[in-house]
Amino acid sequence: VLENQDLQDSIKPQKVEFRSINFNSTLHWQPGRAGEARDTVYFVQYKVYGQSTWQNKDDCWGIQNHVCDLTDETSDIQEPYYGRVKAASAGIYSDWSLSCRFTPWRETMIGPPMVTVVHSNKSIILKLQAPRSPYKRKRGSKIPMTNYYDLLYQVFIINNLLDEQHRVLVYEGKDKVIKIEDLKPGVSYCIVAKTYVPMLDRSSAYSSRQCTVL
Repeated sequence: VLENQDLQDSIKPQKVEFRSINFNSTLHWQPGRAGEARDTVYFVQYKVYGQSTWQNKDDCWGIQNHVCDLTDETSDIQEPYYGRVKAASAGIYSDWSLSCRFTPWRETMIGPPMVTVVHSNKSIILKLQAPRSPYKRKRGSKIPMTNYYDLLYQVFIINNLLDEQHRVLVYEGKDKVIKIEDLKPGVSYCIVAKTYVPMLDRSSAYSSRQCTVL
């Protein structure tokens, strides 16, 4: 019996955690301290905080991956959730490993905006598009993250390509179309942008660079 208990403990999944960007929320874990035998499989359950019964996630029942997509199961974004994972190997089942409590609205990372550059002769016109959630409107289009948060856009200009870190904030606000004026012709300008959530004091990563020569 003791040997079995040791085996159970040694295959128990570790570091069970939710990761989420724009409400695309996945549960991640690592193999138990014994490492991973070839036949190890994992089982995932989830529940809303305060509920007594756990739900099986059928797509993640007896899987070999270390990740399970719980986006649809965590769509009530103000609710706190838990996930848990157990492992089985050679007919031995581990105990469950529990995640921390996860509240999508509070914890999802928000992605950067999509940036499109349209330049005229001495100015750059930018079009910004908010990141989209995985959840859909009745018509089928994905709901933008601006529906869930009061988002600001921060736009930075890099006008010295040798010094990538030298980004100058040229705009912060909610406009989707922005004009940056008084630029020098013949100079290459690159633009990056972030989304910022004042209420949570949280910024996204930078968008990919959009460069243009006037």
